[in-house]
Amino acid sequence: MERIQYFRQFHPISDADYGLLTEQLQSRSFKKGDYITVPGQVQRDLYFVNNGVQMAYFDNGDKTYVISFSYPPNLCAIAESFSFQVPSRYYLTCLTDSVLEYISYEQLQQLVDQSQQIERLFRRMTEAMFAGMIDLHINLRALTIEERYKTFCQKTPQLLHLVPHKYIASYLGIDPTNFSKLFNQVKF
Repeated sequence: MERIQYFRQFHPISDADYGLLTEQLQSRSFKKGDYITVPGQVQRDLYFVNNGVQMAYFDNGDKTYVISFSYPPNLCAIAESFSFQVPSRYYLTCLTDSVLEYISYEQLQQLVDQSQQIERLFRRMTEAMFAGMIDLHINLRALTIEERYKTFCQKTPQLLHLVPHKYIASYLGIDPTNFSKLFNQVKF
């Protein structure tokens, strides 16, 4: 999906405003295992994923808790760190080699002040992100582990082959052993 089509699923944006936004973007490459953001660091740039898979997570002693995955054509960020320009409490790392385009917080604020369409676009994207977080929260509370697994596979089957299963298990709140059983028994 082209980025303009991705944006237009959230809010109609004119070709002119799309041009305003994309002319600000710069590209950055990351290797598998590179950190984009670490706890204590303020995320100054908002990333658009061209290729690769990234993961937001935190560690609590010996356990990793996965918050989210990002992949094309989505945004990639620690949302509260970028939005409020506060230190992150989480890691954002590349699970695969990745190419990301980015815009700085300051540049985005200038564009939002300049274009009502761009402001509405990012508001709608933020609303969609929050709705997704609420859905995940409900799914973790209300669905069985098999239902969570099936929902994940229906939404993002490509991640089953790109992301280590222990991270998907963490994201879904499933013990890795149970995840392995589901992976081997439930076919899509």
